[in-house]
Amino acid sequence: MKIIFYVIAVMILAGNGYGQIDDKNINRLYPTIDRGYEGIDKMAVEYFNRGIVKLDKKYYKGAIDDFNRAIEIDSVYPEAYNNRGIAKRKFKDINGAINDFTNAIVINPTYEEAYNNRGNAKLDLHDYSGAIEDYNNAINLNHRLSDAYNNRGIAKKNLQDLNGAIEDYTSAIEINRKFAEAYNNRGLAKNDLKDNKGAIEDFTQAIKIAPNYAMAYSNRGIVKIALGQKDSGCQDLNVSAQLGNIQAYEVIRKLCN
Repeated sequence: MKIIFYVIAVMILAGNGYGQIDDKNINRLYPTIDRGYEGIDKMAVEYFNRGIVKLDKKYYKGAIDDFNRAIEIDSVYPEAYNNRGIAKRKFKDINGAINDFTNAIVINPTYEEAYNNRGNAKLDLHDYSGAIEDYNNAINLNHRLSDAYNNRGIAKKNLQDLNGAIEDYTSAIEINRKFAEAYNNRGLAKNDLKDNKGAIEDFTQAIKIAPNYAMAYSNRGIVKIALGQKDSGCQDLNVSAQLGNIQAYEVIRKLCN
């Protein structure tokens, strides 16, 4: 999971960002064990499916090995390149991931998820303009791809286009009302625009959707403290720490003791 930090004085606001999206795409978008593709070599499909299982279990090196075999057998297999790219990105081989997503797109120029995934890898390299281009392509291919709107919002926020970011997060939310990360990210952008009330509302909605969302508690707590609601804010920070956000302890030490 990619964590993006936004700093206000000594107060850290954190976004969940785009990293979880690849994992969510694995089983939703690609074939399971007993499915194959017409025109794809059966043995390649078997390696591909085994790679999907390993990817889902976070055994990235093993997944890469299986996707390698699938591609060796059938070099025109866009899903194998895309998923190998996901595994390489998890393995911190960002340039290798970009190459694989690009190969997937060359083979299938309408592969919206490959554009989205390549945009994520470009975000890792802080190539925000390049990432936006890829998200634009993904959205043009599928206007209902909520992940791409959320990710494009992150890129725009990094380029200080806060209003554009809010528009994208809002689009993601309109498509998927249960998109907790998009609410959290929109709250961060609203806070940067000094819309503290709107930020708290979005962090609260993120928590309603995902009650164990540690970063949303931390973000809400920090904004509350900035507004003079110290007791309530410190309570949120304590919940965040209890949910596993180790950095919340340092914020508590500075702001709550």
